[in-house]
Amino acid sequence: MLVNGKPGNLISIRDRGLLYGDGVFRTFIARQGKAQLWALHSQKLQHDCTALGIACPDIALLSAELGRLLMQHPDGVMKLIVTRGQGTHGYAPSAQTIPTHIWDVSPLPDYPLDRASHGIKVRLCQLRLSQQPRLAGIKHLNRLENVLAAAESNDTDIAEGLLMDAEGNVIEGTRSNLFLASQGELITPDLSLSGVAGVQRDRVIAWSTQHDMPLQIRDIGLDEVLHADELFVVNSIIGLWPIRELEQRCWSNFPIAAKIRHDLNGQDQCYSL
Repeated sequence: MLVNGKPGNLISIRDRGLLYGDGVFRTFIARQGKAQLWALHSQKLQHDCTALGIACPDIALLSAELGRLLMQHPDGVMKLIVTRGQGTHGYAPSAQTIPTHIWDVSPLPDYPLDRASHGIKVRLCQLRLSQQPRLAGIKHLNRLENVLAAAESNDTDIAEGLLMDAEGNVIEGTRSNLFLASQGELITPDLSLSGVAGVQRDRVIAWSTQHDMPLQIRDIGLDEVLHADELFVVNSIIGLWPIRELEQRCWSNFPIAAKIRHDLNGQDQCYSL
């Protein structure tokens, strides 16, 4: 672990990331000393920092630190956290605050291999996401809604939970973005009011353009989800998992999901550090 570029695991108890969730983060895979999708994650990091008014650390500096970590940990899950930094009492941030950035490395998850090919069982979460346009799409540190949703079930057969907002729109998974395939086109939820716009979501959207597959970004209700030809979820750690079961509805064929997963896996090395 690195804190502001130095080995360690301590931050100030007055760091605003700890006190208020005032910060952003990125998570991605390293394999054989290569950081997958780092260029895309660094762009997202800059975007999210700007959206919150946090001074993003220099990307060249972060890349150098990442390179050092990869020499020690060639395989693992890399997590980068940027907080607004240490502050004084009160919510209002100081203009003089110096951001804190933290690198953490954890082992690669040992997910069952058949999830990518045979799909996963998913549940519908009881928690409903709030709407906040200023934070929508940003991977900020305040993930309490996701924590509470993930804690609703300890059934190990269920690999993910889908979250809806108070108006009944399906938004995302607790840790993933959702796509539907229906009648030859892709559909993904509008995230302008809530949710996180992940790097893998952007890649699937780009894939649809490259392969001339129509794609809609709009509100999606539960009934439409349950009647889709295919469903799949994506993030930078799991890649792409089709959904085989949701609310007693079952799917067994995932040709579009399989094609997208194959193509994205082939591109991964192109986006490595």
